[in-house]
Amino acid sequence: MEYTYLGNTGLEVSRLCLGCMNFGSEQPWMVHDHDEALDVIETALDHGITFFDTANVYSNGESEEILGTALAERDRSELVVATKVYFPMHDGPNGQGLSRKHVLDQAQASLDRLDTDYIDLYQIHRWDEHTPIEETLSALDSLIEEGVVRYVGASSMSAWKLMMALHEAEVNNYERFVSMQCEYNLVDRHEEANVLPLCADQDIGVIPWSPLAGGFLAGKYERGKDPEDGRAVTDEFMEKRFTDENWDVLDVVRELAEAKDATPAQVSLAWLLHKDLVDAPLIGPRTTEHLEDNVGAIEVELTDDEIERLEAPISPVWNPAIGDVE
Repeated sequence: MEYTYLGNTGLEVSRLCLGCMNFGSEQPWMVHDHDEALDVIETALDHGITFFDTANVYSNGESEEILGTALAERDRSELVVATKVYFPMHDGPNGQGLSRKHVLDQAQASLDRLDTDYIDLYQIHRWDEHTPIEETLSALDSLIEEGVVRYVGASSMSAWKLMMALHEAEVNNYERFVSMQCEYNLVDRHEEANVLPLCADQDIGVIPWSPLAGGFLAGKYERGKDPEDGRAVTDEFMEKRFTDENWDVLDVVRELAEAKDATPAQVSLAWLLHKDLVDAPLIGPRTTEHLEDNVGAIEVELTDDEIERLEAPISPVWNPAIGDVE
């Protein structure tokens, strides 16, 4: 495994981050068996992955509990645990959002489920239109002062909103966001026309989610054939994947994979790993076999010409509605 620093911090993270959204029972395509989920996490640790990402909303806290169980006996000082807050956790008032009350309540709930004394990276899962950003930043700052959060980050928003948050942090001397989680992969490159230039300018670490486009870039689907199983059958978000230009990208991915004795998933992840502003793609394997395959991406080299071929079919355009789903 290779390691890097998150953004402009001194926090070392593995070049692959294990995303834990798939661990739980909320959706039929998730890993419902806790022992199977624990096996994936243990295998990740054995491969040197030290960066783990979850969220309070993933299976309503079940994902955090699974991750907490897996890491309970490990040396916590070597691990980087990230979670998120924003989405609804219960019905009724104050059950969601980024108010001071909800942020502080949910931070404690996440600490309990993760069975840990502190969260390395606490991220706002989305922008809250109903709460002033100063209130949210103040709440996050108090968690850092208390010692239960070490760094704060953001996820999926327009660049101007991220810049507003960075400005308010500067003006009020709050902890600034050190990282951005955004959808980014070979067929979803809209963030190149939105938040990624700002991240490069402000030294914000980038943690791409959905690096394999929900399995599309792993080559699990075929042009002209309806998907028979997996997330694409039940998730409307997958419908946007099946465009002519996306299939053209996948054709190049498959050609390069064959030439390099690699898999399409490895080539797709390698493309992200070759991006200077990307710190750690968020992989979400549901089996140890998928994890082993993903880890192999570290060894795949791409030339400038090959990168150009992979990118040629798509011209990135930003649509503010794109980043609202995960």
